[in-house]
Amino acid sequence: MDLFDYMREENLKKESPLAARLRPESLEEIEGQEHILAEGKMLYRAIKADKLSSVIFYGPPGTGKTTIAKVIANTTKAGFKQLNATTSGKKDMEEVVHAAGSDAGMYGRKTILFIDEIHRFNKAQQDYLLPFVEDGTVILIGATTENPFFEVNSALLSRSLIFELKPLSPENIGNIIKRAIGDSEKGLGAYNAEIDDDALKFLSEVANGDARAALNAVELAVLTTEKDEGGKIHITLEVAEECIQRKAARYDKNGDNHYDTISAFIKSMRGSDPDAAVYYLARMLYAGEDIKFIARRIMICAAEDVGMADPNALVVAASAAQAVERVGLPESRIILSEAAVYVATAPKSNASYLAIGEAQRQVENEVTPPVPRHLQNVHADSHGEEREQGYLYAHDYPHHYVKQQYLPYELSGTEFYKPSGEGYEVKIREHMKMLKEL
Repeated sequence: MDLFDYMREENLKKESPLAARLRPESLEEIEGQEHILAEGKMLYRAIKADKLSSVIFYGPPGTGKTTIAKVIANTTKAGFKQLNATTSGKKDMEEVVHAAGSDAGMYGRKTILFIDEIHRFNKAQQDYLLPFVEDGTVILIGATTENPFFEVNSALLSRSLIFELKPLSPENIGNIIKRAIGDSEKGLGAYNAEIDDDALKFLSEVANGDARAALNAVELAVLTTEKDEGGKIHITLEVAEECIQRKAARYDKNGDNHYDTISAFIKSMRGSDPDAAVYYLARMLYAGEDIKFIARRIMICAAEDVGMADPNALVVAASAAQAVERVGLPESRIILSEAAVYVATAPKSNASYLAIGEAQRQVENEVTPPVPRHLQNVHADSHGEEREQGYLYAHDYPHHYVKQQYLPYELSGTEFYKPSGEGYEVKIREHMKMLKEL
């Protein structure tokens, strides 16, 4: 590193955002994640002893994935290289691997390769690392906001330890904020600022477990608030509310939070809890979820979980899906809420869902018997005249019903659809019973 590089790094340290300047440099400075970093835990011992194997950290933004990697960089005797999967490619990895091989051969020194956003690498890029991770050329540290079991190759997972980072608690966030305001070297201590208890509580809770979001708000509050007559910057609740504006939504449309929230939404409707259904609907709308996607899930729930217990549920859901496309936001939230509440409060039956499942298994796993002759399409004989098939036309008989074989003869007596005792299916069951008794 020459003088110019050194000066550039020093300037970046001074001018970088508060969240970057305040990043912990030792295990003792890390806030939260006690389930993996408390003294005596395996990861804590491995870092302290400098005996780390390949690991993958995953969790929401602002929980300390990169921070832990930086702490490892500060404590290890191994070489430390960092790549970001959003800007790096195979060529960058080749350079790191080549240098790691040289260091191992010439100096007997290991190399730790930290890859941020590792889920951004495609399968081929991830596969490239496999032999070098396996033979120890590099020790991999991967960081991702996505579930690695879905986004990282299974072969790479099998060679790594997986650690999930939890969202920081409001207490953790509060401690970080107080440290930021009081730290004169890396924080905002030189500004002579203080924060009210209610403002501290608000920022700690509204950050939603994301330390970076809280620190960005605190930095903005300190830098934009005038000093009082005593030369102090006073951060009140009103100032804190203005600086964070909107709660950080921990929600990625392609990630775990997307699937977890829609899963909870559907299960709440299935479980007949309209309050929970509307709450999860509000979370998805707040995070900017596609309203057409939400409408499709309501339609599926209406068909699968309400079914024939209230056939009108599917009509309501389908109408809502059409309406949200025509109306758009913000009014579509009312339409989606109405449909979700209707489905949630409707009587439930999955009999029709089970019926098609059983029928499909029968078709897939058994020999397909012929359609009964009297149900087949009418064919002409060699003289061009229609053949008599013996089909009985139901509308010619009382109650528009006549007993005859509809299933293939080999499946005679098989029942796929079994109406429940819920909602409209009570009437269906009584009607079917009456027909069988005729």
